[in-house]
This record gives sequence, structure tokens and C-alpha cells, in this order.
Amino acid sequence: MDFLITTALFFHILGTAAIVGGWLATFREPTVLKWQHIGAWVQLVTGLLLVGFTEMNDGDVNHVKIGIKLVILIGVLVAAVIGRRKAVKGEPVSVGLAHAVGGLALVNVAIAVFW
Repeated sequence: MDFLITTALFFHILGTAAIVGGWLATFREPTVLKWQHIGAWVQLVTGLLLVGFTEMNDGDVNHVKIGIKLVILIGVLVAAVIGRRKAVKGEPVSVGLAHAVGGLALVNVAIAVFW
């Protein structure tokens, strides 16, 4: 079980890197990249797996923290999906939408580290 948790955590961190890295790479000309969109989905799937695996392994899960992180992640995911659809159509992605993807992901990292 530890291997599954570690593997899920590895991909969860990669998802974060894709979101935040894409945000920082396009900070001056904000948009939503394909990898940010994929990273948001990876975050959702691996986050749910991490909670499930930890619960199955009789681990202690702070459900309030996970709930708050899930709500923020849903915001990241919605902004990433909307922004990516606009980018694919060639429409301009609003600055607020593009920064919401990376900024909210960064807030989620801060909650994970400091809570």
C-alpha cells in the first residue's frame, strides 16, 4: 500500500508542477496551456486516490483540510477547462482566468505545506 501512496503522491506533485510551471512560464502573457489543463485533472484524480489509499491504510486524514483543498482544486479545474477551451479556439484568455489557475494551485500547495 505504501508503494501506491508514494506513486500517487509522485504524480500529484507532477500535476502541481505542470500547473504552477505553466503559469510561471506564461506569466507576462497569460494563457492556459495544455499541460496546465492536464495537470488539473491529474491533481483531482491523484488527490482522490491519495485520500482513498490513506483511508484504506488506516491513516489519519484531516477531512476539513481535504475538503477545502478539493473546493480550491475544483476552482482550478474549472478555470483551466474554460481557459483551455478559449485558447484552443484562438480566443483571448482573460488575465484573471489564467492567473486563477496558477494562483489557486499555489494556494493549494501552501495549504498542503503549512496546515
